[in-house]
Amino acid sequence: MTSDVRPEDSTLKEFEVRPTPDDPRLSKSVAGIDQEGRPVITDVVTERPLTLFLNGREIVTMMTIGDHPDLLAIGYLLNQGMLKSDDVITGVDHAEDIETIVVRTERQTDYEDKLKKKVQTSGCAQGTVFGDLMEELDGITLSETAKLKTSWLYALTKKINTEPSLYLKAGAIHGCVLCQDDRPLVYMEDVGRHNAIDKIAGYMFRHAILPDDKIFYTTGRLTSEMVIKCVKMRIPILVSRSGFTAWGVELANKAGLTLVGRARGKRFVCLAGSERLEFDANLATVEVDSPKSARKGSMADAD
Repeated sequence: MTSDVRPEDSTLKEFEVRPTPDDPRLSKSVAGIDQEGRPVITDVVTERPLTLFLNGREIVTMMTIGDHPDLLAIGYLLNQGMLKSDDVITGVDHAEDIETIVVRTERQTDYEDKLKKKVQTSGCAQGTVFGDLMEELDGITLSETAKLKTSWLYALTKKINTEPSLYLKAGAIHGCVLCQDDRPLVYMEDVGRHNAIDKIAGYMFRHAILPDDKIFYTTGRLTSEMVIKCVKMRIPILVSRSGFTAWGVELANKAGLTLVGRARGKRFVCLAGSERLEFDANLATVEVDSPKSARKGSMADAD
């Protein structure tokens, strides 16, 4: 585990991690008919179970596309409060044939009480948070020096929306992107937006990436779950092309999180943390969304 940890720096490449839409394990072609009864072949994403164990105890079975299982497992445990930032992971063993992954730590974990406080959330594919996570928001302070230039925002949305992805290929999937300034750094996809954010949390943990100057982009709704996870990761700015929920906005204001939604083309709405915005872009030079960059399935897949 410790062999691939490196200090945070500013040398991460743009799209250091990017989607792999051509990976045959992640989608398949299926025959059907269209609205006029004509035969069609369309791509659909895969969905498979992954059962997570922590130090020998079964925690949860997640439905996932199957890439980056180690990052998904670690990020899930971090965002559920079952792993701490100073925990030492001694092993991550993935058995693909039996669809299980085991995370082992030096410290004996204490999570039974957390399991009793599980709360169902609005995340697709049965996303959950645990009750005491919301209590932890009071103890987290997000960076006050972080900023979001509008020129960065427009550059990020264009780069992300035109990057080859499973979302463009097949739809029915969510994407999350860790960004810095105008650079997308780590782009993850999965059938549930909570899985995609957990993969990024796992990547940040394994690579010791500091969150204070980062921006988090998601294709999904800005719900309470997304806000809580972003705050838990101590990322001060959360952006989406989709809309908001009232509780998501309330929690963002409470936590001091900058919340920007409906970011499409020249438009966006900020409902929390607007003091971090820096309006430096000339709107006359900002391109509107091209039909070629519209996400496949965006008409059929609600937020």
